[in-house]
Amino acid sequence: MNNDPLIFELATAQGKPSSFRKDKDHTCPFCDVKNLSGIYEQEGEMIWLHNRFPTLRDTLQTVLIESSDHHGDISNYNKEYNRNLMKFALHCFKKLIATGQYKSVLWYKNFGPLSGGSLIHPHMQIVGLEHEDGYKYIHENNFTGIPVFENKLIEVNIATHPVQGYQEINLNLKSMNQEHGINLWADWIQKSVQYTLNEMYKGRCNSYNLFFYPYGNDNQSLCCKVIPRFYAPPYFVGYKLSQCNDKITLKREAKNLAKYSYIKNNFYPGVSCYNIKILIKLIIVGDFDNAKK
Repeated sequence: MNNDPLIFELATAQGKPSSFRKDKDHTCPFCDVKNLSGIYEQEGEMIWLHNRFPTLRDTLQTVLIESSDHHGDISNYNKEYNRNLMKFALHCFKKLIATGQYKSVLWYKNFGPLSGGSLIHPHMQIVGLEHEDGYKYIHENNFTGIPVFENKLIEVNIATHPVQGYQEINLNLKSMNQEHGINLWADWIQKSVQYTLNEMYKGRCNSYNLFFYPYGNDNQSLCCKVIPRFYAPPYFVGYKLSQCNDKITLKREAKNLAKYSYIKNNFYPGVSCYNIKILIKLIIVGDFDNAKK
C-alpha cells in the first residue's frame, strides 16, 4: 500500500486565526456571522460553509459551525439541540458524498488544545478528497469491542481494535435512514463525550476527536468514534501502530460508561426500567455476552 500524503499548502495557512497560539490572531471568524461567506446551507444557528483557509491540495474543505455560543460543545448542548445538530451534519455529509465528485468524504470534529484544531468556537469539518481514499487504513474491526449497549438501531462498545488507542468509544448507527435511530445515536454521542471529559482518566482529558466512518452494506451504517486526545504515542507517530488497554481495563471502562449513562444521568435509551436493572447487573459482573442479548 502506497503512502500518498495529503499536501498541506503552508502559504494558505499563514493568515489563519488560532485560539491556542500566542503568535496568531485570536479573533473568532465564526462569531462574526454577518460577514461569513461561501454558505451552503443554514439551519438556525448551524451553518455549513466553505472553509476560508483550504490548506489541503486537491480537496474541498468545508466547515459546519455548530452554534452561536463561542464556548458551546456537544457536551453542554441540550438534548434536542444536539439531536438536530447531528441530523444536520449527517445531511451535509451525505449531500457532499452524493455529488460523486470525490473519491472519499471525511467528517470529523476537533475539541480542545490537543485535538489538532485551531479554533475554540464549536465546529465540525466535512472534507472531500479528490484522489485519496481517506479510509484506506481503517478496518471494520476498528468499530468492534466490549459491549456497552445494543438494540435494533444502534450499538455502543469500547474498542478492542482502536485506530490510535488506548480507549476509544464506538457508537455504531445501524442505518442512516431511521430518524429514531439517529436520535438515540446522537444521545449516546453526547453522553459518551461527557463521560470522556468528566469521568474517563478521572477527568484529566480536556480534548477529544469525533471521527465518522460509513461501513457495512452499501455504506448505510455509520460509526462515530470518540477518541480522547493526549500527546500522540511514539508507536503511532513513528510506526502507525495503535495500542489498546488490557481487557480488564476495557471491561471496567464499559461498565463505568454504562453506569454513568444510566445511573448518574437517568439515561439509557431503548430499554425498559426493569430490563435496564438486569442489564446493568450483567455489565457490572462482566457477563457481556448475556448483556449484549
